[in-house]
Amino acid sequence: MPPPRAVDPPTPDSSPMVGARRAAGADEEAARRAAAGGREKRAYVRRIFSEIAPRYDLLNHVLSMNVDRAWRRRAIDALGWTARPDGVYLDLCAGTLDVGAALAARVGFRGLVVGADFAEPMLRAGVGKAPRERLVPVTADALELPLAAGSAAGAIVAFGIRNVADLDGALAEVHRVLAPGARFVILEFTTPANPLVRAGYHAYFHHVLPLVGRVVSGHPTAYGYLPRSVAHFPREAVLAERMRAAGFGDVTWTSLTLGIAAIHVGTK
Repeated sequence: MPPPRAVDPPTPDSSPMVGARRAAGADEEAARRAAAGGREKRAYVRRIFSEIAPRYDLLNHVLSMNVDRAWRRRAIDALGWTARPDGVYLDLCAGTLDVGAALAARVGFRGLVVGADFAEPMLRAGVGKAPRERLVPVTADALELPLAAGSAAGAIVAFGIRNVADLDGALAEVHRVLAPGARFVILEFTTPANPLVRAGYHAYFHHVLPLVGRVVSGHPTAYGYLPRSVAHFPREAVLAERMRAAGFGDVTWTSLTLGIAAIHVGTK
């Protein structure tokens, strides 16, 4: 009878811990490439926003210390919806429908808001924030909107345009669905020009925010992707030029809270 054969211990490469580290490293690399506009950006963005949907609203308000609410109100004011209170408005990259619900709740608004986002769990997390006859969530890509040409009285996107896989394509698609004279409003993070403000901003955005976001959301890379995506997003003047190239006129922008964010407005 042959002697019992000893069982070799698992090699380092096959251990669960090493496998977990490799998976985390791969996800981190995917986040870096997505933030820089790599070809996997669409899939990565859709996946992470689907995964963090349950705690997205909480983290938004906590991490911005509720300043984001005031920013959204100003962006909605810039839409000029009172000129067409009964029109159809597009909330692009709508997420959990905060902007669409806020517009639908405005006194005198009698129209319809179409909240479009390709991450369905985000939309589901926002269902119930406004009556269905005023706010309709639609699973749709920013590059292929389910709206007829010239049918929208206005469009707005809050903290979502930097996540699209093709910025110029998204700008052109929004331009297509807008009626002549309609406005497109973009609310997005920017990088402060003042060196002192920028230093504090980077310290918070690149260290505090990812740590808190990771702990609260449980997602390893989503809130590391955020500051990287902002760093790769065009500065205010460049974004304005790209809006003009897409056909928008009267393009202006306004800096918010020491240059942490900005509102761009363009007219078809």
